[in-house]
Amino acid sequence: MLLSSAIVTGLALGSMYGLIALGYHVTYAVSSTVNFAQGSSMMLGAVLGYALAVRLGWPIALAGPLALAACAAFGLVVERTLVRPFAERGSNSWLMATVAGGIVLDNVVLFTFGKEPRSFPSLLAQRPVEILGAGVYPLQLVIPVVGIGITIALHLALRRTRPGKALLAVVQNKDAALLMGIDVRGAIAFSFALSTALAGLAGLLIAPLFSVHSDMGTLFGIKAFAVAILGGITSAFGVMLAGLLYGLIEALVTAFFGSVYTQIVAFSVVILALAALPNGLFGRAAINKV
Repeated sequence: MLLSSAIVTGLALGSMYGLIALGYHVTYAVSSTVNFAQGSSMMLGAVLGYALAVRLGWPIALAGPLALAACAAFGLVVERTLVRPFAERGSNSWLMATVAGGIVLDNVVLFTFGKEPRSFPSLLAQRPVEILGAGVYPLQLVIPVVGIGITIALHLALRRTRPGKALLAVVQNKDAALLMGIDVRGAIAFSFALSTALAGLAGLLIAPLFSVHSDMGTLFGIKAFAVAILGGITSAFGVMLAGLLYGLIEALVTAFFGSVYTQIVAFSVVILALAALPNGLFGRAAINKV
């Protein structure tokens, strides 16, 4: 019973890491940059969802999309103000700028939303269902389906559609992409909007299982970046698989050894895995052109 409960919990948690990590994948695949405010974007989705659905009483069918749209808008702001000015000058200062942007957002939410954790009601049944002798909330079963489904859709969209191929062409050769009529700046901005929307979706999905508060995304963002690197940041499937594996490791360690060992074991596994596979599970080494 303990094992089956840990597996279901790990898959749900791992899907959240995978969704946030997919945001890192999208921006890196298009622009070779990442948004280190992804954890804050996840928090923003959960907080806005709570504010609209619980405080204002709006139906979740309206509150959810509006929260995701706000997260996407935040991604556009991050790209325009914290990434583009530095990336176009060949500077890597966007690394620190996005970290700072996330900290600013966390503190703005702290002052406006408050620091007390809030409960977010689930759309699905509140009572657990029994699977292999363990009580499992229906949302824990839905989350992995959503995560894997989005991974498949994203992979197909980037590899099989003309707009997706255009996005991938930007990172390969911006000048050639411009000559082919591709809006390079628009493509990069879209990738950031999509990445923060994915993080916001993760926040909305995980909020009913965790409390909603201003710093809930900090550790999620760090773990998701570790997942992105572990899976191979250039591979959507690799990123999601790494997220599921990481979530399972966390849940199993917590269940059988206690939460005090969770971070020690999980991050030690990441270090050992990257030592053996420097490019991640499905990543490819960069090709240096001479």
